[in-house]
Amino acid sequence: MFSEERWLENEKKCAVVRKPKPGRKRQELLAVALGVKVHTFRGPHWCEYCANFMWGLIAQGVRCSDCGLNVHKQCSKHVPNDCQPDLKRIKKVYCCDLTTLVKAHNTQRPMVVDICIREIEARGLKSEGLYRVSGFTEHIEDVKMAFDREISNADERLEAVHDVLMLLPPAHYETLRYLMIHLKKVTLNEKDNLMNAENLGIVFGPTLMRSPEDSTLTTLHDMRYQKLIVQILIENEDVLF
Repeated sequence: MFSEERWLENEKKCAVVRKPKPGRKRQELLAVALGVKVHTFRGPHWCEYCANFMWGLIAQGVRCSDCGLNVHKQCSKHVPNDCQPDLKRIKKVYCCDLTTLVKAHNTQRPMVVDICIREIEARGLKSEGLYRVSGFTEHIEDVKMAFDREISNADERLEAVHDVLMLLPPAHYETLRYLMIHLKKVTLNEKDNLMNAENLGIVFGPTLMRSPEDSTLTTLHDMRYQKLIVQILIENEDVLF
């Protein structure tokens, strides 16, 4: 059995916590402030700060998630933290760092705040239960997706959809084209039938954009995107076909 003195000595050794080196801790804090993450580069890469080669096979350096700057870990602490975010790297309005978002769009606050408040003050101040009654989850997600889509160029999005349509077999393309022309005529009578492009997307999306995977979770996840694609096809029928 251990003596009491021996036991106390072992307890003290186990209680010792290794403190991180000040330099490493400072570097980690700077990395967080800069929005940089350790990155593994494929192929030869050079540091964009010191212009020296990045040695190693993995985790050779860090990359800024905002502007894409690639530097050594040690060089990251010398890089100014006021980089200009690249819009190509900002994929979403939601789940995005607030400072990064406003710097990317050169605004004082996120545009989504201005748009939502302006819309509420224009036609929603007298709505019963304002800010208390929850909206439908699907509608909320649609609004969020709409804001996220406005970051990308609408013309580029239509061009990408058109390129995919060109890959369809002739029979599939012609059938889809004819159906979209018909559905566009349906939307022209929205006042009577209450069926706009969004509603038609909900109806025809699961049929026209059925997932090859027979999975309930996949189907539920894809429903929103299925509706969106069909909605785009109907609204832009004269351009895409």
